[in-house]
Amino acid sequence: MIFWGNNQIELMGGFVKEEMRSALLGGAKLIVIDPKRIDIAKRANIWVAPRPGSDGILALGMIKYVIENNLYDEEFVTKWTLGFDELKKEVASFSFKDVEDITWVKEEVIAKTMRMIVENKPVCLVVGNGVERSLHAFQQMRAIFILRAILGDLNTPGGNVCLTPGNFQRPGIFYALKNSPRAEKIKQKKVVGHEIKVAVQNSYIPTQALVKTILTDDPVQIKAVWCILTNPLVSYPDTKMTYEAFKKVDFLVVSELFPTPTTEIADLVLPVAWGAEHDSLGYWPGWHQEMRAYPKMVDPPGEAKADVWWINELAVRLGFGKHFWANEEDSFDEFLSPSGVTWKEFIKIRSLNNKKEYKKPEEGLFTTKSGKVEIVSGLMQKIGRNPLPTFKEMSVFRFTESAQYPLLLFNAKEAAYMLTGYKNVKFMRERRPEPTVELSPVTAKKYGLQEGDWITIETHKGKIRQKLVLDPAMDERLVFASFGWWFPEKGRETLYGYEESNINVLTDADPPYDGETGAPELGGIPCKVYKEDLFDR
Repeated sequence: MIFWGNNQIELMGGFVKEEMRSALLGGAKLIVIDPKRIDIAKRANIWVAPRPGSDGILALGMIKYVIENNLYDEEFVTKWTLGFDELKKEVASFSFKDVEDITWVKEEVIAKTMRMIVENKPVCLVVGNGVERSLHAFQQMRAIFILRAILGDLNTPGGNVCLTPGNFQRPGIFYALKNSPRAEKIKQKKVVGHEIKVAVQNSYIPTQALVKTILTDDPVQIKAVWCILTNPLVSYPDTKMTYEAFKKVDFLVVSELFPTPTTEIADLVLPVAWGAEHDSLGYWPGWHQEMRAYPKMVDPPGEAKADVWWINELAVRLGFGKHFWANEEDSFDEFLSPSGVTWKEFIKIRSLNNKKEYKKPEEGLFTTKSGKVEIVSGLMQKIGRNPLPTFKEMSVFRFTESAQYPLLLFNAKEAAYMLTGYKNVKFMRERRPEPTVELSPVTAKKYGLQEGDWITIETHKGKIRQKLVLDPAMDERLVFASFGWWFPEKGRETLYGYEESNINVLTDADPPYDGETGAPELGGIPCKVYKEDLFDR
């Protein structure tokens, strides 16, 4: 098993931990690829610690080793891939020394890792969000998936399973409202984030594209924003720019359970019902292609309503009711329509699962136009992007270390909270009361810092304060900071201290972004650290 930028053991818990424990006790080998020695890495046979944001180069280095040592599945590659010759030329264009210089991972570590993989096939490779926080997010993921493909472990018992899509509507398609009278007009115009083609084609607008559009009125003027399931003042990159944008709009609406920094600048706050206070559907595409029913357990307080109710009601008031649904149940029925099951029937079934089928390639396993794994992507060529992940492209970082900012900042999700949410929940704050930043003891000593100090982290965008924790396993060049922090106890007048320890005060929303997804550079941002000056507070 390979966990690459993935810490689901800590974040998911429950059955995932039990399955992992069972697998390891059964003799499975474990490789963890992560700049931080996460808890599961302590139990790994091999822990690989690349420079944050260099995962794509590391994947190409692994591919190079596999190809040059003839460790790939020749039969699968010959029959079921397109572009392998181009891939061979690409990996011949750089050396392992080039890979080491960028990733900090030595050739012998790559060799040891790939030998363990090949000698213990089949391999299951699980990739997480840690790989997606980069200027090259899309191509990095493609490089990792290409590695997985040439090893020949796609849809094999013990390897990665290609799950049959569930028999229900996908949210992106569902909410696109194909029958909307404006659909054709929208196609003919530049939409927000139109230059980021893969994202827009999948009904996603990168957050910084929205912010820039609000501030510039280009390509459209946005006068109103409705925030649902998001806290932009904390979760969007470049906090200052985000604040300016959301203060600029004529009308800001926020749907929320609790006060947040973003509710405090809203013109209208809509009270939403908590999950157990309304009927809902749970959709789990990344793990199981599964749909679950969650019937209401209790009535919501006051005027609180489910998000779907608010959306439907607004559509009716604006004259678009016929393109939405009469009520929540009707929307669920549409979601479930491909299965032939109604919501009333579904709450008795409780779950719709896909089939776990070990399809062979000749049985239509791959849904590409060619019916093969496209190492050189026809889709990327069509939209004018690089069809092959390349060393030259992914070796360019937006930011590099300097004398002024000699360390690299990165972060990850926290187990105690749901992203930026629930900082006001007492038992969660008891478990994780303060934002912490982790350094190597060597780094701390170099800058005159001690464990427990409140220290300043500074980038070219700004500075924040977090409490120091020492980690002997941390690379001396790295700074690992907490994500999503604000302080309900600091009061409304400060917007709950949203700038004090919020890592997005330090991030940048300006170009360049990832050309396919719009992902900004969030891993490996040059920074410096120093003892907090109380007189500056």
